Amino acid sequence: MSSLVKFVQDEFVTRKDFPEFSAGDTITVYYEIREGEKVRTQFFRGVVLQRKGSGSSETFTIRKMSGTIGVERIFPINLPALQKVEVNKRGKVRRARIFYFRGLTGKKARIKEVRR
Repeated sequence: MSSLVKFVQDEFVTRKDFPEFSAGDTITVYYEIREGEKVRTQFFRGVVLQRKGSGSSETFTIRKMSGTIGVERIFPINLPALQKVEVNKRGKVRRARIFYFRGLTGKKARIKEVRR
């Protein structure tokens, strides 16, 4: 049964080509917002906490600070409203999921940048 699901996902679900990014990277996600008849583009810039899943059901979590409050958002990779993803900075972290980042404040919340 799982092979049938995988076949259908590979054949019929369109994949968008986004740049390579992983946990610790700072990215900007541009996505469409529909308000009645109007459609506008909004962006969300933050640090990637994790990438989860595989295939068409893959998601990634981004965290940004809005004032003093942390805001997290989960985006499916194949969301039709996603327009583009830009990688602003590559970060060097030792883990694939950096949930410890939620508890850090001030200078401890910095991630070392890697030149790739």
